[in-house]
Amino acid sequence: MKDAPINYHLGNYQKLAENAWEKAKKNEVARRIRAKDHTLWSVSPEEIVNRLGWLDAPGQTLKKINYTQDTLAPLAGKKIKDVILLGMGGSSLAAEVFSRVFGAAPGYPQLTVLDTTDPAAISNVSQKIGWDHAIFIVSSKSGTTLEITSLFHFFYHEARKRKGVSAGDHFIFITDEGSPLAQTAGEISPFHIFLNNPDIGGRYSALSFFGIIPAAVVGIDVKKLLHNAQAAANSADHTAVMLGAALGALAYQGCDKLTLYLPARWEAFGDWLEQLIAESTGKNGRGIIPVLAEPDADVSCYAQDRVFVFLQNENDISSRVKDLSAAGHPVVTVKIKTEYDLGTQMYIWEMATAAAAYFLGVNPFDQPDVEATKIYTRKIIEAHEKNEIAEERKPVFSENDVKIYGDTSGNNLKDVFNNFFKQSRAGDYICLQNYLSPSAEIDRVVARLRAAIFQKYKMPVTHGYGPRYLHSTGQLHKGGANRGLFVQMTGENRVDVAIPEDLNTDRSSLSFGALKYAQARGDFLALAEKGRRVIRVHCLKDAAAFLKKLAATL
Repeated sequence: MKDAPINYHLGNYQKLAENAWEKAKKNEVARRIRAKDHTLWSVSPEEIVNRLGWLDAPGQTLKKINYTQDTLAPLAGKKIKDVILLGMGGSSLAAEVFSRVFGAAPGYPQLTVLDTTDPAAISNVSQKIGWDHAIFIVSSKSGTTLEITSLFHFFYHEARKRKGVSAGDHFIFITDEGSPLAQTAGEISPFHIFLNNPDIGGRYSALSFFGIIPAAVVGIDVKKLLHNAQAAANSADHTAVMLGAALGALAYQGCDKLTLYLPARWEAFGDWLEQLIAESTGKNGRGIIPVLAEPDADVSCYAQDRVFVFLQNENDISSRVKDLSAAGHPVVTVKIKTEYDLGTQMYIWEMATAAAAYFLGVNPFDQPDVEATKIYTRKIIEAHEKNEIAEERKPVFSENDVKIYGDTSGNNLKDVFNNFFKQSRAGDYICLQNYLSPSAEIDRVVARLRAAIFQKYKMPVTHGYGPRYLHSTGQLHKGGANRGLFVQMTGENRVDVAIPEDLNTDRSSLSFGALKYAQARGDFLALAEKGRRVIRVHCLKDAAAFLKKLAATL
């Protein structure tokens, strides 16, 4: 396809890909996806036939553009300066992509995506915005997501303190038809509700209201974006299925570390792709493991479990492509022209992911292992609300600035980590699960730590902030192959923020700090239950200083 050329540099893997392409053609994968044929992935239609609305999303959303613009028109007179999106996973990632790739158009407000339960981050947003000129977008497919409900309760109470009965005028809602949030929204803000097609799964919702409404609010030409996506829907099936077939077949044969190189401005697109691919394919002991923002290394450092994908500007040819290909690694290059190619790429990658899942033998539309963390989290919260102290194993190592829990041992910091990583096997990866307060400084020291770990252990090192990653890669961690060594990073809360129990009372039995702890602890227990190798590093003082020390130690 001329609008989205994809080139393959596969070397010894060329025949593998050609066989996959022939299989895709023989079994009519493109036609069957388009026909919404559930038997492509499962004999049962459950959690498939009601999750294929994304195939029609570009056209459906285009038909609603006039309604969208009419609904948002009253905001123009309010001189809105800040738009804060309260969302998680599929309800937030596309909006963040559009915001970071395009930025706000002149005269339009800035978008802040709040997809955290970290009390310091929440408090910071509450204090820095101008409440007279702020709008909140409450974005939740189910309408019951714990993090979004908690954020909504908090910010609605804060708005009511300042704006009284008009607090609801500062809220926009995006949710599925028939969700509990839809009824609440009608009582609070009846003119600012966008009801999405419930047959679109969260991670496939970028080109529906969940991605397009935030994009429109900050002045992006959403018609152009959707027209590009619709063009891909009309003509890119073969291109997308070829891509998915290659990636699925490569992953099935062990090249399951999908290492992405993106232009600086497109880095957020990698976060969106990470969720789409990891949550769709990571189940039944299989999956594709996205690796983002990895520091460059000599090509000889990479094991033969990688496939490298480069999204490149049309005239930009990375020398890494030639070097990696010459070293025997499969490489795919995808050409992009403008920012509005996002619409094209989103549709192609959705189709490609569905095709890759076919080659891996998994259902790309369910998430069977996500509930495990939620169950443990709820139990910990219930214990907290009853003033019961949740039991936790004693630390296996402690110093004045850290306590470490889990599957390791040692008399000093270096030995503790060496002994943990010595459990690795061929094809493994390391995952840093970061429950520290997000900041530019933490980002820098984590990047340094990732580089130090990779340099020493020569394994891919991924990173995600919690609880955000629970809605992104959490399914892969627990449902994919047992190839991860998980390092949770937690710390003491500098501040804490109470969560109102509902919209009509200030009463609170839970804080964001307690919720974040419950989510980290709950995922630790869920990983352990699945037989995953996991440790928790709890920073008692300055987390950034400790991580610097750890990187130097390694």
